[in-house]
Amino acid sequence: MANEGQTGQTRETTGLESTGLEGLTAAASNAAKANPAGAKGLPPVHLWNPPFCGDLDMRIAGDGTWFYMGTPIGRPALVRLFSTILKREDGKHFLVTPVEKVGIRVDDAPFLAVEMQTEADERGRLLRFRTNVDDWVGCDGGHRLRFEMAADGGLTPYLHVRADLWAKVTRAIYYDLVDMGEERVVDGQPMFGIESGGEFFAMADAKQVRDAL
Repeated sequence: MANEGQTGQTRETTGLESTGLEGLTAAASNAAKANPAGAKGLPPVHLWNPPFCGDLDMRIAGDGTWFYMGTPIGRPALVRLFSTILKREDGKHFLVTPVEKVGIRVDDAPFLAVEMQTEADERGRLLRFRTNVDDWVGCDGGHRLRFEMAADGGLTPYLHVRADLWAKVTRAIYYDLVDMGEERVVDGQPMFGIESGGEFFAMADAKQVRDAL
């Protein structure tokens, strides 16, 4: 999508601006190949600072569903591909390639944590979470859990995935976290929380939790 007011100029679009999922897929695929020689994993979107080319009619709903022009994207592989070029700046989410950047809407968090496994390493218990795009994230000091007050008065956990991108933890996993939780004193205050990767992630004031049970 080109910037408004751009007249009298023509230029080749690179995919993100072209209509249809075909152009978007081509642009995302090309960006995914932009790793340094021999490198594996996600594209280095943190190194890219291309010009902003406008907003795209793409939305990530609160349940993790991706929509393009109001229609759900039903291909998991395509959602996974788009997720690899996702970037967040100043509270807004974008799809980026080395040459352009377009804004998308995210209702809550861009990812959903849908599965949790409990492992152990030299730090003790390690909780590993699988996102809805099949990334596995170990919860530790570099990938923290935070808890926000929900509209119903409960708590909603979020897991840091990468570079200011977060995953909302499903309600079922939240209940598992509560079952595994414990009380500890944090800065002189009794807190209820969960330990993972050598870190303690406080959920709420311990007295409030006891009173709610």
